[in-house]
Amino acid sequence: MKVLVIGASGNVGQYVTKELLRRGEQVVAAGTNVKRLKDMFGEKATPVMLDLSDEETFNIGLEGVERVFLMRPPHLAKPEDLYPFIDAMKAHKIKLVSFLSLMGVEKNPFPPHHKIEKYIEQSGIPYAHVRPGFFMQNISGIHSPEIRELNQIFIPAGNSKTSFIDAEDIGLAIAIILTNPKKYVNTAHTITGGEALSYYQVAEILSKVTGRAINYAKPGFLKYRKYYIQERRLDKEYVNVTVALYFMTRMGTAKAITNDFFALAGKKPRSFEEFAMKNLHCF
Repeated sequence: MKVLVIGASGNVGQYVTKELLRRGEQVVAAGTNVKRLKDMFGEKATPVMLDLSDEETFNIGLEGVERVFLMRPPHLAKPEDLYPFIDAMKAHKIKLVSFLSLMGVEKNPFPPHHKIEKYIEQSGIPYAHVRPGFFMQNISGIHSPEIRELNQIFIPAGNSKTSFIDAEDIGLAIAIILTNPKKYVNTAHTITGGEALSYYQVAEILSKVTGRAINYAKPGFLKYRKYYIQERRLDKEYVNVTVALYFMTRMGTAKAITNDFFALAGKKPRSFEEFAMKNLHCF
């Protein structure tokens, strides 16, 4: 039976898809850009147009599927936006849904992921929530222009520490769960990297691997918000969400280290230095 991957071209979804294919699974790769999906996976996965804000696309994606990787697209800000798809999964008698949630969300009702988790649980669909720490890809992606052009990490995280994890490791963990649905029914997994780093330490590592002096600018929230909206021209709501996340990070919510990844994968997660060397072209 097939596995449906929502957001298959995304940061985590692409790695979930690749690992499921490597394990011999039949994968339905879902997204709103079918051409991009075809370009990424060729004939190995079945690409489908599935828009979580358009209920008419649900049945095509769910046909013949028994397991689902579900993530919340950034533009769907309200948890209620995902409820119709969760209802559709229940109607299709999905045997396991692995939802990409957030570290610590079980104790924090403010992010939409909290209510989405609860709605899945109350629906009766067998679930396996995955609650990762901060993605290493946040630094190689959204925050990389300042590193490349200004030799600065421009993030308002104060002196806090973060147990970064590589999205590739997250994808591996989710694929392991989805290929063992009976073993992981009604479970939750908080997966982190093996070390908690301050952004001063991140700057030291990036300086080492790039051969340039990278500094942690440590901006305040207002300076950061103004820069990302006015200079980077990023969506105001998106920037506000990142401000909220970095506020929580300052409260110490991102520094915990768990053994959940090792328990799932049987190996240590990738270190930030290994990640930086592998993705040197981003910095």
